[in-house]
Amino acid sequence: MIKLYDFELSGSCYKIRLLMNILNVKYEKVNVDFVNKEHRTEKYLKLNPFGSIPIFEEDGVLLRDSAGMLVYLAKKYDKKNTWYPEDPATQGHIQEWLATGSEGIMNSAAARLVKILNYPLDLPSLQTKANATFKIMDAHLANRQFLAADHATIADIACFPYTAMAGEGGIDLKPYPNILKWIDRVKKVPGFIPMPGIPAAA
Repeated sequence: MIKLYDFELSGSCYKIRLLMNILNVKYEKVNVDFVNKEHRTEKYLKLNPFGSIPIFEEDGVLLRDSAGMLVYLAKKYDKKNTWYPEDPATQGHIQEWLATGSEGIMNSAAARLVKILNYPLDLPSLQTKANATFKIMDAHLANRQFLAADHATIADIACFPYTAMAGEGGIDLKPYPNILKWIDRVKKVPGFIPMPGIPAAA
């Protein structure tokens, strides 16, 4: 069985829980005390020397990056190849957005850590960088429903949590109407589950 080392309030962990729920994949959840930095203890550094969560284990496969986990789950458990289609162009576009979800949008995640857990980071700089990413993303979504294909893929899951929770980092999404519509569309995907800070569709 899959073992997911998880923190309920982590958007990165939520990405994995969300896709597993959509794909109806069973797993064991191991709660990690992120607030008290349990993920930086020797026990967890043996599993992931980078000292981050989520951490994913299945049948000898050990993964430490949420984007890698999304690809693994989609390739192994999505028999219809909907979430990570086979054609090279779509896969290339998905990889672009997986990178955006791990880079530009993480400024929103870091801003949230400042506001919620008082992390000593440069909040205005993080907000400015996140807004720059959201501006590009909003323009990209002006004439499309989803980020990388004409249906939801792991690209959307990768970018969804810390975009949807941008307000918790003091970032207003009202200037980005296409992003707001996209958030609503993702919430309507069959198998969607909420998390603290991301309510279900109204």
